[in-house]
Amino acid sequence: MAEQKTAAVTVNGETKTAAIGSRLSDLLDLFLPCGGLGKCGKCVVLVNGKKERACRYRILSDCTVETPEPDGEILSVSGAEESGCAAGRLALALDVGTTTLALALVSLDEGRIARVLTAANPQAAFGADVMSRIGYCAAHGPQKLQSVLVEEINRLIETMEIPEVPTLYAAGNMTMLHLFLGEDCSSLGAAPYTPVFLKTRRAEAQILGLSGVREVVTLPGISAFVGADLVAGLNLIGMPREGMHRLLVDLGTNAEIVLFSRDSALCTAAAAGPCFEGANISCGMSATSGAISAFSFDEEGGRHIRTVNNAPAKGLCGTGLIDVIAALLDRGAIDESGLLSPSPYPLADGIFLTGRDVRQFQLAKSAVCSAVLTLMERKGVSFDEIDSLCLSGGFSAFINVKNAVRTGLLPAELGDRCRAVNNSSLLGTAAYACRQNDLSAYTAHAGYLDLSPDPLFAELFVDNLLFPETR
Repeated sequence: MAEQKTAAVTVNGETKTAAIGSRLSDLLDLFLPCGGLGKCGKCVVLVNGKKERACRYRILSDCTVETPEPDGEILSVSGAEESGCAAGRLALALDVGTTTLALALVSLDEGRIARVLTAANPQAAFGADVMSRIGYCAAHGPQKLQSVLVEEINRLIETMEIPEVPTLYAAGNMTMLHLFLGEDCSSLGAAPYTPVFLKTRRAEAQILGLSGVREVVTLPGISAFVGADLVAGLNLIGMPREGMHRLLVDLGTNAEIVLFSRDSALCTAAAAGPCFEGANISCGMSATSGAISAFSFDEEGGRHIRTVNNAPAKGLCGTGLIDVIAALLDRGAIDESGLLSPSPYPLADGIFLTGRDVRQFQLAKSAVCSAVLTLMERKGVSFDEIDSLCLSGGFSAFINVKNAVRTGLLPAELGDRCRAVNNSSLLGTAAYACRQNDLSAYTAHAGYLDLSPDPLFAELFVDNLLFPETR
């Protein structure tokens, strides 16, 4: 009798064929924040009625699988004032975010954005963060990571329902741009972290597999971990006045930070981890329908919860996590060291926070705040010499700055100078499409500070793990 080589896997009523011994997650469209290492528990499905982690489950025979309903569209605000007018000369601007893709239709004649579409980055199936995807690329090559990305971008372009445009301008961190162009990004995963390219790249769209556009132009980056998304952000917010400095902080799994003046810039990247995207948090989720996005207690201890789309609460996204931590600090449920009592702490029906979740947040917030303070110290800049701290990222518009300061995510001394610039990568790329200005003003005099061997950062990181004292 011949050995069985394939199995029939019935997924939500649809039967598929899989090779015996293959991973179930390879057959399913699932979010794998940990890159399929079996650590996050976000890929739990029912196999023949029993809960299993899809990334760990090997298909050995015919089976029936039930997957949870997808979370839906991620809430992400670009900050663009969409004109709705798409006449005359057109271009496309693309922000290739690690978590979210944002595509803007730009009217070059008007110098305005006509329309913006967003979607989840499908590469999340291979890991929530940059390092997971670099690891996948090192093991399997960039082809699969590029193909799923290009397929989703093509879907967005098709949804625009426009004639073919001459140019798509793209920004993103250097890992995302490497994968977008089909370049092997594995060199970004180990010292000396050498990118294949940093300067502007031009490519024929057809070669990349893109439809509806003739040429792709990527914006330049600064270093392996300070990419074109930050350069686009600088292009958006512009230079501070003479003698002053400005901070641009892009919050994400890899928080990119630039401290700059008219004469120079010092950049760094801090490994904040994916907790701001809801990954590695027990009841965490992306900012999709039902995610708790704001949280507070009233004077009587009653909980006030706001969710995405005002849907029934399903989990906790990044902005909600910041609010929850701040609220529990003020109630004394979390002490200065991060001890949570009781643990788990109930937030809503079936939704809770654990001590491990608090620890994940402490690691992330300390990385961001310590990186800011290290840049200031190494550049010899005082708080009085900073005119503003600009928070970028698709969810920056929803961050409660007061709570971000309360938790120690942002320095208290800059709390009154923080402002959200939304998706500065997309907006700055659209601005470049219209102006075609010289971006070397932001890249030529930029230095990079590696935090990993810096003793000051190490000292600050330990100190900032603690929460500010309860008021």
